Amino acid sequence: MDLERLSPRNPVKKESWWTVLTLAYQSLGVVYGDLATSPLYVYKSTFAEDITHSETNEEIFGVLSLIFWTLTLIPLVKYVFIVLRADDNGEGGTFALYSLLCRHARISSLPNFQLADEDLSEYKNNSREDPRRSLKATGWSLKNTLEKHKFLQNMLLVLALIGTCMVIGDGVLTPAISVFSAVSGLELSMSKQQHQYVEVPVVCAILIILFSLQHYGTHRLGFVFAPIVLTWLLCISTIGVYNIFHWNPHVYKALSPYYIYKFLKKTRKRGWMSLGGILLCITGSEAMFADLGHFTQLSIQIAFTFAVYPSLILAYMGQAAYLSKHHVLESDYRIGFYVSVPEKIRWPVLAIAILAAVVGSQAIITGTFSIIKQCTSLGCFPKVKIVHTSSRMHGQIYIPEINWTLMLLCLAVTIGFRDTKHISNASGLAVITVMLVTTCLMSLVIILCWRKSSLYALAFIFFFGTIEALYFSASLIKFLEGAWVPVALSFIFLLIMYVWHYGTLKRYEFDVQNKVSINWLLTLFGSSNLGIVRVRGIGVINTELVAGIPAIFSHFITNLPAFHQVVVFLCVKSVPVPHVKPEERFLVGRVGPKEYRLYRCIARYGYRDVHKDDVEFENDLICSIAEFIRSDKPLNYSPDPENESGTNERLTVVAASSSNLEGVQFFEDEGSDKQEPSSSSEVTVVVAPSPRIKKRVRFVLPESARIERSAEEELTELTEAREAGMAFIMGHSYVRAKSGSSVMKKIAINFGYDFLRRNSRGPCYGLSTPHASTLEVGMVYIV
Repeated sequence: MDLERLSPRNPVKKESWWTVLTLAYQSLGVVYGDLATSPLYVYKSTFAEDITHSETNEEIFGVLSLIFWTLTLIPLVKYVFIVLRADDNGEGGTFALYSLLCRHARISSLPNFQLADEDLSEYKNNSREDPRRSLKATGWSLKNTLEKHKFLQNMLLVLALIGTCMVIGDGVLTPAISVFSAVSGLELSMSKQQHQYVEVPVVCAILIILFSLQHYGTHRLGFVFAPIVLTWLLCISTIGVYNIFHWNPHVYKALSPYYIYKFLKKTRKRGWMSLGGILLCITGSEAMFADLGHFTQLSIQIAFTFAVYPSLILAYMGQAAYLSKHHVLESDYRIGFYVSVPEKIRWPVLAIAILAAVVGSQAIITGTFSIIKQCTSLGCFPKVKIVHTSSRMHGQIYIPEINWTLMLLCLAVTIGFRDTKHISNASGLAVITVMLVTTCLMSLVIILCWRKSSLYALAFIFFFGTIEALYFSASLIKFLEGAWVPVALSFIFLLIMYVWHYGTLKRYEFDVQNKVSINWLLTLFGSSNLGIVRVRGIGVINTELVAGIPAIFSHFITNLPAFHQVVVFLCVKSVPVPHVKPEERFLVGRVGPKEYRLYRCIARYGYRDVHKDDVEFENDLICSIAEFIRSDKPLNYSPDPENESGTNERLTVVAASSSNLEGVQFFEDEGSDKQEPSSSSEVTVVVAPSPRIKKRVRFVLPESARIERSAEEELTELTEAREAGMAFIMGHSYVRAKSGSSVMKKIAINFGYDFLRRNSRGPCYGLSTPHASTLEVGMVYIV
């Protein structure tokens, strides 16, 4: 499986119209499932308590007008025409906006950032940035202010994490309210007593099945998602047209903003509180931006503008037309979607609604997995097991721990509230909080990334921020009626993320302050009285440092005075871009003189990149070092006494072997003495296998490769070491707050971070290194 070639960032020719339309069709099932099922519960949630449906129809027409203008201004104008343009090299979501700001203002939360990372092609590539347009005076002032004040950088990180946590909270609430609302159609076919005992068990059963099937991956069921949502959209729009012409053809007049004025004038505070229910008509809008990486801007814009938007408007108009002629409803028949469905087709519509609700829930669950992976890559969430469920579809992942946590929380919400009223209050607050965060980050993007005048940013945040703040206040007022759930969930996840990020940052600072000098290493090699032994093989020292010798190496040598003939200081780090091209994956350099065979290798990944499996990663690692040896120019090494940390190491960008067909190629043969004949265009460096060695290693060089005698000897020694085997040496840290620290710091480090570290995946899981070749070196970090 070539995961590098699955990356959507690999250059491809411009999409044809057929390709764009195909992507638009596929986006219906992945992006719009949640938004498309909102007619199931919007009217029911709006009229649940705050307002009543009177004979004058002022309430129903006012609600319809509010729904129409909310759908028009937020999803259509804000997201489709503005926010989608703020992509991070084709990727969207809260972290995409934060990543853009980190690159343009140098406020990255990643501690091991290097200036060399700014040379990445995706770091520079931003289609919205005009190189001829410089930052405005306000932009420079804002940029300098953010770079100077650490407090503002932390606040920006917390803002991004709040949006992320609310998305996770929405991943708990959306499946519950979608399935609950779909199943609520059963209330029209049985008595209230029967429905009371049937509804909750049916919803729980569907949710358990939904989460239990996650490990199969959405690609195995993905081919039916788009047809289900398309069928649902056709269904609700057809029913809407029927209700409009059959019950009230003049309902289109209610689209006038004048009806909003009449509605608010009559209902006053009760109308304002009902905005929390109207808000649910735009739930799922953030998915258009968050799932941008799987599609294109144009495909998502086409799907929403020409399919989803008109279908939803017709559905809401049809419901309003029916309700405008039906004012006295039986007590069991609460205002809802199924009341307006003709009785003859209620059962088929119920079946389609349940399937559509499952599709909508699937989209938000998958989005939650992606969010967690991004947080993990950027050091804001403990390491978890990430399973790639598709060898063809990039980015489809499954996280077992998060899946079962979401399921338990979802079941707890369903059983605890037992109705859509409280769940809708909770979901509304989560949705509008994410949108407010997006609005705040977008205003900064307009100034720093798009280099527009601050007037554009102020107009954007004032117009959309005012609308969203109005909805936010209406949702927050129902804090005790269910809205506390996303606040509590977000607080827990935010606490986990910030404590993990804080502990990781302090641990890195300890590594930087306690790294070993190059002179110590040279003394170690130069002295023959210390009894240091070098054994056959390659030792890979895992570290987060991008310069200098990590403290775990000296700790290891002090307790076990022996190390391998070839030592590689490996740093696998994330950079604030969605993807790193394979040809820019590795930075390779030497540590100390050439004859000591010490190398530094930095493997760079974007926050949406797929990490390779252990075998392929090992081969790419060795090939990158071999390519560096082949292309390296000999330099006389002279230690600098004023720069003992080794920060002046010269690093070279080396491509991964899977994408560098013109570089060094790596082959392994299982203990066979039989050599394959080399073509005339290849030069092969081989080593005869020892009787004790099972594998025979070969480096194949291009014909044009002219290497010096010393480089050939170095390659030969690297080959011998690879045949002897590789050992991965990991640091197992025990972090403790130093004496004299504040109480909050001691609680965060000694209890919070320590608990998360002990219950998260170790570093070997993050690298997918083989356990039989892994050695952990324990150290106590006093931070």
